[in-house]
Parts: sequence; C-alpha cells; structure tokens
Amino acid sequence: MLKIATHTLPGSRLGYAAFRIALRDTVERFMLATQVGTLHESRFGYLTEVPFLAAVPPQVQLDLLAHSWRRLVDDRSHQADLLDESVIYAVCETSARLVEDEPREVRRYLENGPEEVEFAIDHFLAAEMRALHLNLPNEGDFLLVSQFEDMPPERASTLKEKFGLEERSLDVLFDALGRWHVSPEFAENLAGLVSDEEVSRIERTLRQAGTPLC
Repeated sequence: MLKIATHTLPGSRLGYAAFRIALRDTVERFMLATQVGTLHESRFGYLTEVPFLAAVPPQVQLDLLAHSWRRLVDDRSHQADLLDESVIYAVCETSARLVEDEPREVRRYLENGPEEVEFAIDHFLAAEMRALHLNLPNEGDFLLVSQFEDMPPERASTLKEKFGLEERSLDVLFDALGRWHVSPEFAENLAGLVSDEEVSRIERTLRQAGTPLC
C-alpha cells in the first residue's frame, strides 16, 4: 500500500482496473508507433497527463507504472514520492478519459486479466477513477514543476519555497526524464496486473522495438 501524506491508499479492484487500462492503452500505442515508425518522434502514453513528464519514453512509463503498482498492492506500507503521485494521477486521468471516450476499448483492456472485474463502463466509473486521486491529501506538486522550467533560477527557487517544494523531492522526476532502460524487476512488478502471457508479449514487443531490457 502507498502512504500519501496522512492517507494510506491500498490496492483495490478500482485501482486494478485503472492501472490495467492505462498500461494496456500505452502498450498498444507503443506497438502502433513501432509499426508506423514514429516511436521516437511522438509523445504518447498515460504519463503525458503530467506536463513535466510528457517526454518520458513510453517503455519507462510502463516501468514506472509497474513499480508504483507493486508498491500499491504490497502488504507493507510505502511512503509515496512525487513520482508515485504522478503515476497515480496520470493512471486515473487516462483511464477515466478512456472510459468516457472509448468504452469498447476499455472493456477489451479489462478482459482476460488476472482479476475478474465487472464494472459498468460509464461516466460513473470515470468519476470514481478520478476520485481515486482527487480524494488524496496531496497538493499536486508534480503538476507545478513544469511552470518553473522557463523561469530564471532565482525566481523559480523563490516560488518553490513559497509552495513548500523541496529540491530533493523533485529528484525522482528529473531521474525519470533521464531514463531509457526498463528495470530488471519490470516483469515481476507487473504480477497481479497482467497475465504471464501478457507479460511475455509486452517484453517481446519492447525487444522488437530495440528497447533495452536490463
């Protein structure tokens, strides 16, 4: 489970659905971009919901999703960092949007997974998915970071201090932007979210695209 400020967010069927939808959609967009040769020319994936992290490579987005998922469903409590918070926000927003705009695709994404879920794919489900992050007691600091990029350093530092943003808390966001490889724990972290067959398919897709797998 993830501890965000004073709130503990445990794994749930709703969280499972949101994470699975965001993962499956990003994987399919990755496959399409590979097929048409635009993998390195366009920005896509669930994490584009966070402006500062929009340039994170899609394979790294998948790895980050898997890492946060593993921490979310772990029996132990983990203190969420800004990257976990970013992932949860982006997962919920992406899934809610897809529920509203592409209900048939959402239903397909939820099929044949390790967990049986039966939700009505409607605006109520979209609202519940958004509520997962809206009800969290965080300040959405990860959404503010992009505003500081074009500011003079002194001005940016002043505003960060005003909003209570510590420089070291932002390190995980900058690290994500600099990553290219998928971590060795990627497949293991996906346990409970996708089937073994789906894991193999995802890894095969990444290899065919020339994506480094540690």
